[in-house]
Amino acid sequence: MYPFGYREARRAAVAIALFLAGCGTSNAVDAGWEGTPTDASFDGGSVNLADAYPTADPDPDAHAPSPDFDASTSTTFTCNGKTLGSGSHDENVNSGGLARVAHMHVPSSYDATKGTMLVVAFHGFSESGYEQEIQSRMDKSSDAKGYIVAYPEGVATSWNAGDCCGDSWTGGVDDVQFTRDLLGAIEADYCIDPKRVFATGFSNGGFLSHKLGCEMSDVFGAIAPVAGVLGEPPSSCKPKRPIPVLDVHGTSDPVVPYPGGTPFINIGMGIVFRSVTDTLAFWVNQNGCLAPPITIFSNGDAQCTQWSLCKGGADVVHCKIDQGGHQWPGGVALPIVGKCSTDISATDTIIDFFEAHPLP
Repeated sequence: MYPFGYREARRAAVAIALFLAGCGTSNAVDAGWEGTPTDASFDGGSVNLADAYPTADPDPDAHAPSPDFDASTSTTFTCNGKTLGSGSHDENVNSGGLARVAHMHVPSSYDATKGTMLVVAFHGFSESGYEQEIQSRMDKSSDAKGYIVAYPEGVATSWNAGDCCGDSWTGGVDDVQFTRDLLGAIEADYCIDPKRVFATGFSNGGFLSHKLGCEMSDVFGAIAPVAGVLGEPPSSCKPKRPIPVLDVHGTSDPVVPYPGGTPFINIGMGIVFRSVTDTLAFWVNQNGCLAPPITIFSNGDAQCTQWSLCKGGADVVHCKIDQGGHQWPGGVALPIVGKCSTDISATDTIIDFFEAHPLP
């Protein structure tokens, strides 16, 4: 049994022939750089990331989450007068003078009188909330485990998350305040357990997850960025409390390189990113973790390392995907940005981590 309930990830039964997804293995357990991308698509040419995101799941049964815990209800938090029920809804909110929206997935098991876990899942640059919903396959997990998911839409398909990206970044959109406003709207309509509100995100949304860890540690129990690093100077990141962090990243990510620096493929912006190793070192130091890192999961090309004995139980975990690309492991593979691992489910791993790390 793993320290916070990790399960052996199940391999997908059917290969996704429409997408590039090779598999490999590695015995590495540290957080170091494993090498440079070898895929022929990493040719330095300009890539339109919008062309990579899925519009449908080619194999919706490729990964069936195991309902081995129930996150649907809280024994200590109750509500009355909440009007919205299960199903798909749009949550609309005005923030900073802008009309904003998040797409809600509410499982059929939702009880409007009992506190329910909420996961806010932020999409990548040039992606939409709907595409993040498809890519992560989180709806199926939500249905099996009983938590609510919000998929917010960024301004012009982007988030202002520090080093990146797009119109939100260049226009100075306050996506932290938007997140606060969105949570207020969601909590007005649904019975949300305030101790079980969590943030995850892919790529640009992963960067925003880090930023929310810096600025909203009093609200989110934990964060789980996928293929995103810390996008602001460490000196500017001052959480109000130690916050648990689960980081998932492929060592051959061509968009947000594992060793940091400029993307291996031209995504149209002259950006230099922080490394995964430096990002992890920041959180380990910030959380005052005393125990040496240990391997808590190893399966094929996926290995997870944990730093524990941290202040306030704020563990730091890194799941490294050997030769993995700019992908959501266990989700719908993107066709132009490298290998997508099926040796671990990022969604299942994230939800297990969140369940184990409620807000103190």
